[in-house]
Amino acid sequence: MIESCTDRLQALLTHFPVRTHMFHAGSLCGVTDLLAPGEGGHMHLVRSGPVGVVRPGHPPLTVNVPSLLLYPRPVPRQFVCGTELGAHLVCARLDFEGGAANPVARALPDEICVPLASIDGAAGVLSLLFTEAFGDNCGRHALIDRLFGVVLIQVLRHLMETQGIEGGMLAGLSHPKLRRALVALHERPEQEWSLDALAAAAGMSRTAFANTFRDTLGCTPGGYLQVWRIRLAQQALLQGRQLKAIAVDVGYGSEAALSRAFKAQCGLSPREWRQQESARRDGAGGREGGWPPPPHCQRGADSGIGPDTDMDTDSDADADSD
Repeated sequence: MIESCTDRLQALLTHFPVRTHMFHAGSLCGVTDLLAPGEGGHMHLVRSGPVGVVRPGHPPLTVNVPSLLLYPRPVPRQFVCGTELGAHLVCARLDFEGGAANPVARALPDEICVPLASIDGAAGVLSLLFTEAFGDNCGRHALIDRLFGVVLIQVLRHLMETQGIEGGMLAGLSHPKLRRALVALHERPEQEWSLDALAAAAGMSRTAFANTFRDTLGCTPGGYLQVWRIRLAQQALLQGRQLKAIAVDVGYGSEAALSRAFKAQCGLSPREWRQQESARRDGAGGREGGWPPPPHCQRGADSGIGPDTDMDTDSDADADSD
Protein backbone atom coordinates (compact mmCIF):
# COMPACT_ATOMS: atom_id res chain seq x y z
CA MET A 1 0.00 0.00 0.00
CA ILE A 2 1.40 3.39 -0.97
CA GLU A 3 1.54 5.84 1.94
CA SER A 4 -0.27 9.10 1.32
CA CYS A 5 1.84 12.23 1.04
CA THR A 6 2.15 14.35 4.16
CA ASP A 7 2.31 18.07 3.41
CA ARG A 8 4.91 19.33 5.85
CA LEU A 9 4.59 23.01 4.89
CA GLN A 10 0.84 23.55 4.48
CA ALA A 11 -0.06 24.35 8.10
CA LEU A 12 3.12 26.35 8.65
CA LEU A 13 2.66 28.61 5.66
CA THR A 14 -1.08 28.93 6.20
CA HIS A 15 -0.74 30.16 9.78
CA PHE A 16 2.58 31.97 9.29
CA PRO A 17 2.83 33.19 5.68
CA VAL A 18 5.90 34.88 4.26
CA ARG A 19 5.55 37.89 1.97
CA THR A 20 8.29 38.59 -0.55
CA HIS A 21 9.08 41.95 -2.18
CA MET A 22 11.80 42.54 -4.77
CA PHE A 23 14.00 45.54 -3.97
CA HIS A 24 16.94 45.16 -6.37
CA ALA A 25 17.58 43.72 -9.81
CA GLY A 26 20.80 44.54 -11.61
CA SER A 27 24.54 44.73 -11.14
CA LEU A 28 26.59 45.36 -8.02
CA CYS A 29 30.23 46.31 -7.97
CA GLY A 30 32.64 47.13 -5.19
CA VAL A 31 31.54 46.80 -1.55
CA THR A 32 27.90 47.06 -0.47
CA ASP A 33 26.71 46.96 3.16
CA LEU A 34 23.41 45.20 3.82
CA LEU A 35 21.10 44.92 6.78
CA ALA A 36 17.39 44.19 6.55
CA PRO A 37 15.24 46.48 8.72
CA GLY A 38 13.29 45.36 11.76
CA GLU A 39 12.76 41.62 11.87
CA GLY A 40 12.71 40.96 8.13
CA GLY A 41 15.05 38.88 6.05
CA HIS A 42 16.56 38.88 2.57
CA MET A 43 16.83 36.45 -0.31
CA HIS A 44 19.46 37.07 -2.98
CA LEU A 45 19.59 35.21 -6.28
CA VAL A 46 23.08 35.48 -7.74
CA ARG A 47 22.77 35.11 -11.51
CA SER A 48 26.47 35.67 -12.12
CA GLY A 49 29.39 36.56 -9.90
CA PRO A 50 31.62 36.06 -8.18
CA VAL A 51 30.27 37.54 -4.96
CA GLY A 52 32.17 37.61 -1.69
CA VAL A 53 30.13 37.76 1.52
CA VAL A 54 31.74 39.12 4.66
CA ARG A 55 30.02 38.76 8.06
CA PRO A 56 31.59 39.91 11.33
CA GLY A 57 32.93 36.96 13.29
CA HIS A 58 32.48 34.45 10.43
CA PRO A 59 34.78 33.10 7.72
CA PRO A 60 34.26 34.88 4.37
CA LEU A 61 32.01 33.16 1.83
CA THR A 62 32.75 33.22 -1.90
CA VAL A 63 29.92 32.52 -4.35
CA ASN A 64 31.35 31.43 -7.70
CA VAL A 65 28.30 29.77 -9.27
CA PRO A 66 24.68 30.95 -9.61
CA SER A 67 23.35 30.59 -6.09
CA LEU A 68 20.62 31.46 -3.63
CA LEU A 69 21.61 33.32 -0.48
CA LEU A 70 18.99 33.36 2.28
CA TYR A 71 19.10 35.47 5.45
CA PRO A 72 15.90 34.94 7.49
CA ARG A 73 16.90 37.53 10.09
CA PRO A 74 18.70 40.89 10.03
CA VAL A 75 22.35 39.89 9.67
CA PRO A 76 24.98 42.62 9.07
CA ARG A 77 27.07 41.69 6.06
CA GLN A 78 28.97 43.06 3.08
CA PHE A 79 28.79 41.96 -0.52
CA VAL A 80 32.13 42.32 -2.28
CA CYS A 81 31.93 42.26 -6.07
CA GLY A 82 34.34 43.04 -8.86
CA THR A 83 34.75 46.68 -9.85
CA GLU A 84 34.69 46.01 -13.59
CA LEU A 85 31.88 43.63 -14.52
CA GLY A 86 30.49 43.28 -11.02
CA ALA A 87 27.85 40.67 -10.22
CA HIS A 88 24.22 40.32 -11.32
CA LEU A 89 21.69 39.77 -8.55
CA VAL A 90 17.97 39.88 -7.93
CA CYS A 91 17.09 40.54 -4.29
CA ALA A 92 13.91 40.39 -2.24
CA ARG A 93 12.85 41.34 1.26
CA LEU A 94 11.18 38.59 3.29
CA ASP A 95 8.44 39.65 5.69
CA PHE A 96 7.69 36.75 8.03
CA GLU A 97 4.21 36.88 9.57
CA GLY A 98 4.73 37.00 13.32
CA GLY A 99 8.17 38.59 13.02
CA ALA A 100 10.93 37.00 15.06
CA ALA A 101 8.44 34.46 16.48
CA ASN A 102 7.64 33.05 13.03
CA PRO A 103 8.47 29.33 13.32
CA VAL A 104 9.86 29.12 9.79
CA ALA A 105 12.25 32.02 10.36
CA ARG A 106 13.28 30.64 13.75
CA ALA A 107 14.01 27.22 12.28
CA LEU A 108 16.46 28.54 9.68
CA PRO A 109 20.15 29.34 10.29
CA ASP A 110 21.41 32.90 9.92
CA GLU A 111 22.85 32.21 6.46
CA ILE A 112 22.01 29.67 3.77
CA CYS A 113 23.86 29.34 0.46
CA VAL A 114 22.51 26.87 -2.10
CA PRO A 115 23.64 26.53 -5.74
CA LEU A 116 20.62 27.17 -7.95
CA ALA A 117 21.29 24.05 -9.99
CA SER A 118 20.80 21.87 -6.90
CA ILE A 119 17.25 23.06 -6.14
CA ASP A 120 15.09 20.37 -7.68
CA GLY A 121 12.37 21.63 -10.02
CA ALA A 122 13.36 25.29 -9.74
CA ALA A 123 14.96 25.81 -13.15
CA GLY A 124 11.80 27.00 -14.91
CA VAL A 125 10.77 29.38 -12.13
CA LEU A 126 14.26 30.84 -11.86
CA SER A 127 14.49 31.32 -15.62
CA LEU A 128 11.20 33.23 -15.65
CA LEU A 129 12.19 35.26 -12.59
CA PHE A 130 15.49 36.37 -14.15
CA THR A 131 13.79 37.14 -17.48
CA GLU A 132 11.24 39.36 -15.74
CA ALA A 133 13.76 40.96 -13.38
CA PHE A 134 16.08 42.06 -16.20
CA GLY A 135 13.27 42.96 -18.60
CA ASP A 136 10.69 45.73 -18.71
CA ASN A 137 7.34 43.94 -19.00
CA CYS A 138 4.34 45.52 -17.33
CA GLY A 139 3.34 43.91 -14.05
CA ARG A 140 6.86 42.58 -13.56
CA HIS A 141 7.17 43.66 -9.92
CA ALA A 142 3.99 41.84 -8.89
CA LEU A 143 5.00 38.76 -10.85
CA ILE A 144 8.54 38.70 -9.45
CA ASP A 145 7.25 39.02 -5.88
CA ARG A 146 5.12 35.93 -6.43
CA LEU A 147 7.97 34.03 -8.05
CA PHE A 148 10.21 34.74 -5.04
CA GLY A 149 7.50 33.16 -2.88
CA VAL A 150 7.63 30.05 -5.08
CA VAL A 151 11.42 29.92 -4.84
CA LEU A 152 11.22 30.15 -1.04
CA ILE A 153 8.93 27.12 -0.92
CA GLN A 154 11.25 25.23 -3.26
CA VAL A 155 14.31 25.95 -1.13
CA LEU A 156 12.45 24.86 2.03
CA ARG A 157 11.58 21.61 0.24
CA HIS A 158 15.23 21.28 -0.78
CA LEU A 159 16.45 21.74 2.79
CA MET A 160 14.01 19.12 4.10
CA GLU A 161 14.64 16.57 1.36
CA THR A 162 18.43 16.87 1.67
CA GLN A 163 18.28 17.13 5.48
CA GLY A 164 20.20 20.36 5.16
CA ILE A 165 19.19 21.63 8.62
CA GLU A 166 20.64 20.18 11.81
CA GLY A 167 18.29 20.30 14.77
CA GLY A 168 15.00 22.12 15.28
CA MET A 169 11.63 22.03 13.57
CA LEU A 170 12.88 21.64 9.98
CA ALA A 171 15.13 18.78 11.06
CA GLY A 172 12.07 17.15 12.60
CA LEU A 173 10.10 17.68 9.40
CA SER A 174 12.99 16.07 7.52
CA HIS A 175 12.80 12.92 9.66
CA PRO A 176 10.89 10.12 7.89
CA LYS A 177 8.86 9.29 11.03
CA LEU A 178 8.86 12.38 13.25
CA ARG A 179 7.40 14.41 10.36
CA ARG A 180 4.08 12.59 10.69
CA ALA A 181 3.67 13.54 14.33
CA LEU A 182 4.75 17.14 13.71
CA VAL A 183 2.28 17.60 10.88
CA ALA A 184 -0.47 16.19 13.11
CA LEU A 185 0.41 18.72 15.84
CA HIS A 186 0.53 21.57 13.35
CA GLU A 187 -2.78 20.69 11.74
CA ARG A 188 -4.73 19.73 14.88
CA PRO A 189 -3.37 21.72 17.84
CA GLU A 190 -6.75 21.62 19.61
CA GLN A 191 -6.64 17.83 19.95
CA GLU A 192 -5.90 16.23 23.34
CA TRP A 193 -2.56 14.83 22.31
CA SER A 194 -0.88 12.20 24.43
CA LEU A 195 2.62 10.85 23.97
CA ASP A 196 1.15 7.48 22.99
CA ALA A 197 -1.00 9.09 20.27
CA LEU A 198 1.92 11.03 18.84
CA ALA A 199 4.17 7.95 18.90
CA ALA A 200 1.46 6.02 17.06
CA ALA A 201 1.20 8.78 14.44
CA ALA A 202 4.96 8.50 13.90
CA GLY A 203 4.86 4.70 13.79
CA MET A 204 7.30 4.44 16.70
CA SER A 205 7.33 3.11 20.23
CA ARG A 206 6.64 5.61 23.00
CA THR A 207 10.22 5.56 24.27
CA ALA A 208 11.86 5.69 20.86
CA PHE A 209 9.59 8.55 19.81
CA ALA A 210 10.21 10.61 22.96
CA ASN A 211 13.98 10.16 22.76
CA THR A 212 14.23 10.80 19.01
CA PHE A 213 12.00 13.86 19.27
CA ARG A 214 14.10 15.36 22.07
CA ASP A 215 17.38 14.58 20.34
CA THR A 216 16.23 16.06 17.02
CA LEU A 217 14.21 19.09 18.09
CA GLY A 218 15.88 19.88 21.41
CA CYS A 219 12.65 19.81 23.43
CA THR A 220 9.94 17.41 24.54
CA PRO A 221 6.81 16.77 22.46
CA GLY A 222 4.71 18.48 25.12
CA GLY A 223 7.02 21.48 25.16
CA TYR A 224 6.88 21.77 21.38
CA LEU A 225 3.09 21.58 21.40
CA GLN A 226 2.86 24.38 23.95
CA VAL A 227 5.13 26.64 21.89
CA TRP A 228 3.11 25.94 18.73
CA ARG A 229 -0.17 26.67 20.53
CA ILE A 230 1.14 29.92 21.95
CA ARG A 231 2.42 31.02 18.52
CA LEU A 232 -1.06 30.39 17.11
CA ALA A 233 -2.62 32.27 20.02
CA GLN A 234 -0.35 35.25 19.35
CA GLN A 235 -1.44 35.33 15.71
CA ALA A 236 -5.09 35.22 16.73
CA LEU A 237 -4.60 38.01 19.29
CA LEU A 238 -3.13 40.27 16.61
CA GLN A 239 -6.19 39.56 14.49
CA GLY A 240 -8.38 40.92 17.29
CA ARG A 241 -10.00 37.64 18.28
CA GLN A 242 -11.39 37.05 21.78
CA LEU A 243 -9.31 35.04 24.23
CA LYS A 244 -12.13 32.60 24.98
CA ALA A 245 -12.45 31.56 21.33
CA ILE A 246 -8.67 31.38 20.93
CA ALA A 247 -8.39 29.06 23.95
CA VAL A 248 -10.77 26.58 22.34
CA ASP A 249 -9.08 26.69 18.95
CA VAL A 250 -5.57 26.06 20.27
CA GLY A 251 -6.44 23.30 22.71
CA TYR A 252 -6.78 24.97 26.10
CA GLY A 253 -9.91 24.25 28.11
CA SER A 254 -10.35 27.78 29.42
CA GLU A 255 -9.10 31.35 29.20
CA ALA A 256 -7.31 30.83 32.52
CA ALA A 257 -5.37 27.80 31.22
CA LEU A 258 -4.34 29.68 28.09
CA SER A 259 -3.34 32.75 30.11
CA ARG A 260 -1.15 30.65 32.43
CA ALA A 261 0.59 28.93 29.51
CA PHE A 262 0.94 32.23 27.66
CA LYS A 263 2.58 33.99 30.59
CA ALA A 264 4.87 31.05 31.27
CA GLN A 265 6.02 31.15 27.65
CA CYS A 266 6.15 34.91 27.02
CA GLY A 267 6.52 36.47 30.46
CA LEU A 268 3.44 38.61 29.78
CA SER A 269 -0.30 38.11 29.93
CA PRO A 270 -2.09 37.90 26.56
CA ARG A 271 -3.41 41.45 27.02
CA GLU A 272 0.02 42.84 27.92
CA TRP A 273 1.64 41.03 25.02
CA ARG A 274 -0.91 42.33 22.51
CA GLN A 275 -0.41 45.90 23.73
CA GLN A 276 3.37 45.61 23.58
CA GLU A 277 3.30 44.03 20.12
CA SER A 278 0.91 46.65 18.76
CA ALA A 279 3.16 49.44 20.04
CA ARG A 280 6.23 47.76 18.55
CA ARG A 281 4.59 47.37 15.16
CA ASP A 282 3.38 50.96 15.17
CA GLY A 283 6.96 52.11 15.72
CA ALA A 284 8.53 49.79 13.13
CA GLY A 285 10.01 51.30 10.01
CA GLY A 286 13.27 51.80 8.20
CA ARG A 287 14.82 51.05 4.86
CA GLU A 288 17.13 48.50 3.37
CA GLY A 289 20.58 49.09 4.80
CA GLY A 290 23.14 49.78 2.10
CA TRP A 291 20.56 50.36 -0.64
CA PRO A 292 20.61 51.83 -3.12
CA PRO A 293 24.27 51.08 -3.90
CA PRO A 294 26.49 53.88 -5.21
CA PRO A 295 25.34 55.22 -8.61
CA HIS A 296 28.32 53.78 -10.46
CA CYS A 297 27.32 50.29 -9.25
CA GLN A 298 23.70 50.51 -10.39
CA ARG A 299 23.47 48.79 -13.75
CA GLY A 300 20.35 46.87 -14.59
CA ALA A 301 16.62 47.02 -14.95
CA ASP A 302 15.89 47.84 -11.33
CA SER A 303 18.55 49.07 -8.93
CA GLY A 304 17.58 50.43 -5.56
CA ILE A 305 14.88 50.03 -2.97
CA GLY A 306 11.47 48.66 -3.76
CA PRO A 307 8.40 49.25 -1.59
CA ASP A 308 9.14 49.11 1.32
CA THR A 309 14.99 24.67 25.98
CA ASP A 310 13.38 22.29 27.12
CA MET A 311 9.89 23.38 27.97
CA ASP A 312 7.03 22.33 30.19
CA THR A 313 3.37 22.53 29.28
CA ASP A 314 0.54 24.24 31.11
CA SER A 315 -2.68 23.09 29.53
CA ASP A 316 -5.79 21.15 30.24
CA ALA A 317 -4.87 18.99 27.24
CA ASP A 318 -1.17 18.72 26.42
CA ALA A 319 1.04 15.91 25.24
CA ASP A 320 3.04 14.09 27.89
CA SER A 321 6.51 15.52 28.27
CA ASP A 322 8.44 12.41 29.14
